[in-house]
Amino acid sequence: MIVYDRLYLAGSWTTPSSAELLDIRSPHDGTSIGRAAQARPADVDRAVAAARAAFDEGGWRRTPPSERVAVLRRFNTLREQNAERIAELIATENGSAAWFTRAGQAGLTRQANAYLKAAEEFDWERTLTPSDPDSPVRSVVRREAIGVVAAVIPWNSPFSSATSKILPALLAGNSVVLKASPENSLSMGLLAELLAETGLPAGVVSILPADRDTSEYLVSHPDVDKIAFTGSTRAGRRIAAIAGEQLKRVSLELGGKSAAVLLPDADLTRAVPGLKFSSLLNNGESCIAQTRILAPRSRYEEVVAGLKELVESLTVGDPADPETFVGPMIRRDQQEQVRRYITLGIEEGARLVTGGPHVPAGLERGNYVTPTLFADVDNAMRIAQEEIFGPVLVVIPYEDEDDAVRIANDSEYGLSGGVWSADEGRALAVARRLRTGTVTVNGAPVGFDGPFGGFKASGIGREYGAVGLGTYTEYQTITL
Repeated sequence: MIVYDRLYLAGSWTTPSSAELLDIRSPHDGTSIGRAAQARPADVDRAVAAARAAFDEGGWRRTPPSERVAVLRRFNTLREQNAERIAELIATENGSAAWFTRAGQAGLTRQANAYLKAAEEFDWERTLTPSDPDSPVRSVVRREAIGVVAAVIPWNSPFSSATSKILPALLAGNSVVLKASPENSLSMGLLAELLAETGLPAGVVSILPADRDTSEYLVSHPDVDKIAFTGSTRAGRRIAAIAGEQLKRVSLELGGKSAAVLLPDADLTRAVPGLKFSSLLNNGESCIAQTRILAPRSRYEEVVAGLKELVESLTVGDPADPETFVGPMIRRDQQEQVRRYITLGIEEGARLVTGGPHVPAGLERGNYVTPTLFADVDNAMRIAQEEIFGPVLVVIPYEDEDDAVRIANDSEYGLSGGVWSADEGRALAVARRLRTGTVTVNGAPVGFDGPFGGFKASGIGREYGAVGLGTYTEYQTITL
C-alpha cells in the first residue's frame, strides 16, 4: 500500500488543508492500492502564491537557459533511473498494459531530449537587421517567460502529459502548478519525489492531485498567467471561456476521432498489425488512437477479415501480465460508457463483427471491456463521430481517394491520423490533404521534435520541441 498523506507544494512536502485521503483502487480487481491527499482551493492558493513569489522575486527566470537545461537534464536522468518503477505504478494505477507503460519510458526520454535540445538551440534573444539600411532604429527581440503556469492533465497517460508541460514551462523560466487527476495520485506522487531531488528552487513547482472543482478554481485564479490543458473537448471549451474572460494565455490539447486511411495498394500484412498499435494503444484510452479505419470498397471485406482476426487475437486481462495487450478501463464509469457506445453501434445498424457489450468472462471484478469491431459503418453514425476512448474500432468504406479524404475530414476533431500505402509519395500526398495536426505514414511513430496538437475541436496551440517550448514564452521587443 502506497500512501502520500502530504502534498508536494512549492517544492516541499506539506500538510494539506484537508486530512481526508482518497482511496485509490485497482482497475483490475477493485482492491485498494494506495491512499493520497487531495488538494482543495486553500492548497491551490498556497501553491499559486508560492509560484507567484518565485517568479516575481526569485531567480529561476533570470537563470541562464543553459543552467535551466542542466537542472532539467538531471530530472530526466532521475526519471530514467526510475523507469521500471514508473511503468509498474502506472500499470497498477491506470490499468494500462505493462507492455505499454514500459514502452512509454523510452518515449518520455525522447520527449525530454527534444525539449532540452530545443532549449539549447532556442533563439532567446537576437538583434534584428533593419529592413531599411538607413534606419537608426535597432530592435532587440527577447523571449521572456510568461509567469505562473497552471498545467492541468488527464488520467490516461499521466507522466507523458505532465512532462510535456512541466519541462517546457520550466525551461522557459516559468513557475508551474500541475493539477493531476485523482486517479493518478500515486504516480504523480512519484513524479513529485523525482522533482524534489532535481534541485529546483523553492516555489517553482507544485503537484496537486485534485477534483474538477479544484481544477476550475486553479485555472480561474487571478495570479495564473497561462493555462496548459490536456483533456476532453468539453472541458477545453470551458477552460477557453475562462481564459478568454481573463485574457490568460492558453494552450489546449483535446479529443480526437482519428482516421487511418488504407489506400488500395496498402500492404495489409503490415497495415493490420500496425493498426494494433496505432488504434488500440493504451487500451484504446488515447486521444491519438486511429479508431476510424477507412477501407476501399475493392478490398473492404479483406480489411474487415484481417481486423477481425487481429481484434480476436488480443489478450485481455491483468495489466501486469506481460502477455496482456488490453487491460481494464481506468474507472467503472468509463467501462460503462464504452459498453453503452457498443450497444449504440448495434442500435445504429452497424455490423458487429466481433466483441460486444459483454464483460470478458472471468474479469467481472475489474473495469474490463471486450475489444470490439464494427463494419458497415456510416461516418454519420455516433460511433464514427464521437470519441469512445476504449478498444472499439469502426471500419468505413470509401469509393476513391477523394472520398477517403472527405470522410477522414468529416469530423469535428483533427488531432491525429494515418495513411497506409505501398507508394510513400502517394501516402504523403494524401496526408497533406488531411485536416489534422499529426499524420503518420505506414505506422511511423509520433515524433517529439516537431509540433504536436490539433485542428478544429482538437485544440489550440502545440506541444513538443521548439514550437512547444515557444508557447511558454512572451515576445519582448526593445528598440534602441
